[in-house]
Amino acid sequence: MWSITWSWQAPNRIAAITAAEGGMIVSSGLDLFMLEVDGAIRWRIELPFKAHAVRVNNGVVAVLAAHGFYVLSTSDGTMLHEGRSTTGGFTDVSARPGGGWILSGRKGHLHLFSHEGRGLRRLESGKVRRLLGWLDREHMMWQADDGRLWCARLAHNDQKRCLEDRIWSWVTPLMQGRLLMQASDGGIWEGVPHPFGWDALERVEHDSLEPMEGVRSADGWWVLGIEGHLHHLSSSAEDSEASQMLGQGMNLGDLLVGLTPDAMATATRDGLVRRWTAPHLAQAERQGRYEAAAEAALAKNWEERRSLFARAQTAEDEGRLSRAVELYGALGRTEDVRRLLKRQKEGGE
Repeated sequence: MWSITWSWQAPNRIAAITAAEGGMIVSSGLDLFMLEVDGAIRWRIELPFKAHAVRVNNGVVAVLAAHGFYVLSTSDGTMLHEGRSTTGGFTDVSARPGGGWILSGRKGHLHLFSHEGRGLRRLESGKVRRLLGWLDREHMMWQADDGRLWCARLAHNDQKRCLEDRIWSWVTPLMQGRLLMQASDGGIWEGVPHPFGWDALERVEHDSLEPMEGVRSADGWWVLGIEGHLHHLSSSAEDSEASQMLGQGMNLGDLLVGLTPDAMATATRDGLVRRWTAPHLAQAERQGRYEAAAEAALAKNWEERRSLFARAQTAEDEGRLSRAVELYGALGRTEDVRRLLKRQKEGGE
């Protein structure tokens, strides 16, 4: 059974929350807080503007505030890059597998940045409602302003395509390769997308639900409804008896983030953060702790790996695939090695 392990009151209204090395980062007023697994504050910094979007990857925090984009260190909150801005500002940010960021701009472009915040290039996308995440290092998805889903291939020649004409009123980011979506008729669907469509698309039976946010944990999807309760969803009839609702009689707010396979956090805009855990998910708990520890360890030696990884990316971008394969192999990035070997077979260097 899920239960609240601790709660924390932020000093000001909360604009954004994201998972960070088993804990979380909270944007409250002009401040950013990093909270540890036990709720202790690792660091607190003040920004010149309120952060409206925050993401964490490989020891680096990506922050969107006003018209700017900043990157910070998870270890102590120090600024790693002085920041970049664009006309109208940015609306959303997503971490690229292996390092780097993609940002959506208010003027209808996707902006690609290095892990350290250096601008690389941009792609015309049209207005973006939400960045959904990456299928692999080259293919990323987003939901357009009109509700349609799009996929782009970011390589030597950037390409984009609309997955289908179906309109979705609400979509979660990609989690474990899956999306949870609400159709225009109110029905909730779970899908496994690929760059040209769906590997699977299934309707999830559930009574009327107006979702605000959704996360996928070790026991399936949890959705925060507009009424402030957490709903457990299952597409399996045999699991219907196990469906639960958390937070009855409480207002959990409208912010929800998955922390580890056995932990999630809710937050109200007024600043009340609650951390939820599920002791019955013991194996997932261990896996989540291992992943959080690995993420923290990677953050510590990122400086050592960063140079090698940057050289691998440069070699790939310049078409020197054999050299890129060697460098990715040295980093243990087997998926990138296989991807480039396949490209060599198809077209050579």
